[in-house]
Amino acid sequence: MNLRFSPLYSGSSGNCSVVSNGKTTLLIDAGVSCRAIETALGQIRLDPSEIDAILITHEHSDHIKGMELFSRRYDLPVYANAPTWRAMEGKAAGIAFRNIRTFITGQNFYIGDMDITPFATSHDTAQSVGYKFCFRGSSLVYLTDTGCITPTLQETASGADLLFLESNHDVGMLKGGRYPYPLKQRILSEKGHLSNNAAGELLCRLYPTGVRRAILAHLSKDNNTERIAYETVRGMLRSESIPDEAMFITVARRDGVTGVFDI
Repeated sequence: MNLRFSPLYSGSSGNCSVVSNGKTTLLIDAGVSCRAIETALGQIRLDPSEIDAILITHEHSDHIKGMELFSRRYDLPVYANAPTWRAMEGKAAGIAFRNIRTFITGQNFYIGDMDITPFATSHDTAQSVGYKFCFRGSSLVYLTDTGCITPTLQETASGADLLFLESNHDVGMLKGGRYPYPLKQRILSEKGHLSNNAAGELLCRLYPTGVRRAILAHLSKDNNTERIAYETVRGMLRSESIPDEAMFITVARRDGVTGVFDI
């Protein structure tokens, strides 16, 4: 078995995914309740006791809501960089000291036989990260919660066997929507979230590097829909003469399990 990935929840209301290589199984974020995580794991026939660790991307509540209780209930180590741990102070008080694990952004590390590289993203947090997972020549890049794509981010995502990519909002829906002006500006800023167009542009640039499978992720409840995200990105690929059959695209569900993807 190589890598297997399952988005359990992905959106502005909560985020949680699972990546496994058959021996090591990791939870990426825990932004919904402990019970919701347990239920979603059951839907993919995974017992919570099979989880080896939790990896945190950043301290916003839609990424850590269930972290403390899930760690305590299953005695799980939680991995985050030092700035994120400081930002989570008070929200992680119940996590056992032995389960507080710190990594350095940009430096790879191992959990079991899973090679993990945390990389910096551009978001209004202490030090948000995405993750690249490698095992036996297969790679998954988990890239959400960034307001822009830097050359380093593009290079990290190049050649990924599966890219989990933020496609948060439709710019027109956001600008014409009910959000207050400061919130709109935050989302549109380089410390905010990627739009559908930005996701499409990145995939067009990544196609020549060998990227052939992508899951659009972290959709806004108010400023996007699965159909709009998919059609926008697919349309941009077509405009670059990349036919539908040349790249697999699907959209992660906001409120439940999307599926299980073998890499």
